[in-house]
Amino acid sequence: MKRITSPGLRPQAIATRVVATALLGALGLSGCASFEGIGSDKQLAQARDFATQRSLSDPNPGAPDGQWPGSDWVRQFGDAQLNALIEEALAASPSLQQARARIGAATALAESRGAPLLPNVDAQASFTRNQFSSTSIYPPPYGGNWFNEKKAGLNVGYELDLWNKNQAALEQAISSEKAAQASEQEARLALTASIVSVYSQLAAQYALHDILQRTVDQRTSLEKITADRVRTGLDSQIERNQSRSSSAEARAQLEQSEGQIILLRQQLGALSGKGPDRGLQLAPPSLQNLATPGLPADLPLNLMGRRPDIVAARWQVEAASQGITVAKARFYPDINLSAMIGFDSLIDSNPFTAASKSIAFGPAISLPIFEGGALRAGLKGEYANYELALATYNKALNDAYADVARQIAAIHSTERQLPIRDEALQAAERAYQLARERYRLGLVSQLTLLSAETAVLGQRQSMVALQAQRREQQVALYKALGGGFDAQQAGLAYGQPQQQPQQQR
Repeated sequence: MKRITSPGLRPQAIATRVVATALLGALGLSGCASFEGIGSDKQLAQARDFATQRSLSDPNPGAPDGQWPGSDWVRQFGDAQLNALIEEALAASPSLQQARARIGAATALAESRGAPLLPNVDAQASFTRNQFSSTSIYPPPYGGNWFNEKKAGLNVGYELDLWNKNQAALEQAISSEKAAQASEQEARLALTASIVSVYSQLAAQYALHDILQRTVDQRTSLEKITADRVRTGLDSQIERNQSRSSSAEARAQLEQSEGQIILLRQQLGALSGKGPDRGLQLAPPSLQNLATPGLPADLPLNLMGRRPDIVAARWQVEAASQGITVAKARFYPDINLSAMIGFDSLIDSNPFTAASKSIAFGPAISLPIFEGGALRAGLKGEYANYELALATYNKALNDAYADVARQIAAIHSTERQLPIRDEALQAAERAYQLARERYRLGLVSQLTLLSAETAVLGQRQSMVALQAQRREQQVALYKALGGGFDAQQAGLAYGQPQQQPQQQR
């Protein structure tokens, strides 16, 4: 059959017209699958949307602005053992290994999503020995004889990303990768803060242990004084048994403190990723008291780039936004270009001849027309994911402001209590010394002495607990301020806010 072509048109021009005609026809049918009426009016929260002026301001208006914590904020405690423990944990913690594995998976996904943006090329070759049937459609001399079929070809394919589907899928994967990187930074910060907090509790428990040891020594001494007074008739067996009971109670509290020290040591070992016995190797902590840092300037606005959890949530919003773009692009036709050049020979011994050459090229277009509502349902799901990501980000921002405000208020309250508690402790110690001397002279009862001693013990324990509380609140404040994380330096800063995905018609 003679092929009829338009006069004067080359094959390239014919192909161009075929693509254009097919594209116009596809666009004419595109109204059959529509996303009309599907959209979202939810907005990304901004710092100005939250009332923070009073809670996130320094109570000393004349004080200079503080600085954001540095990544080495833990070294301010002056404990080399703590620094080494954190380095071990950051290298060996299973939780961080999980976070790093998630980054690897996200990176691999981003690489795979970039592949459709490039042409794909594959080569193939085959050799087949055939015997054709002599009673079928093969005429002589083919029927009933053996022939060698030799093929070799090169295939090229390329998808025209006219609706930005593949590019949006790539950007979605990149956003998810950045969210995973920020989440890994959040895991590092959480692990560091947890270790410092438990280490602070261990230091407080050692200080309490020292107080209880002194109490045991004092009550053992009191027990001897009471025994002497019983022998001289100044006290009865009632006072002696009271003294023994109070001494036994002090020893029991000391044993309880030692058990708590072991538990905290084991917890530190587990946090380090080296097992509970690693914590049993630790020497008693030697933490220095820290001065509460001043608050950085423009805290509410700049906090968004200083907390890794907020940065991770922001990138999740961007990933969900790109997911909407991908879902919308599925409503439009896919256009793929393909070409093949190769050689196919059944007779010639050498297949690579001009006569054996085979060439094919052309477009392939697919368009959703009637898909049972699957595309609309998918787009609705992407909008739901987007609104969930938005709500998660807005909640993270609100929680971050509340976290910083809570730590600031708690620290200031604790610092106001410390001088009052110190005054109470000194008064209790003076009262105890007077009661001890008067008891030795027989001027007061043992009950008076024990009451004075109990007051001292309570004040000492309260002072240790209050100092440890302030230290843990300072650790929590460092964590609330991002612990030295900076999205700009980490390459995770999000650019200028993009237009929110809105309903399109």
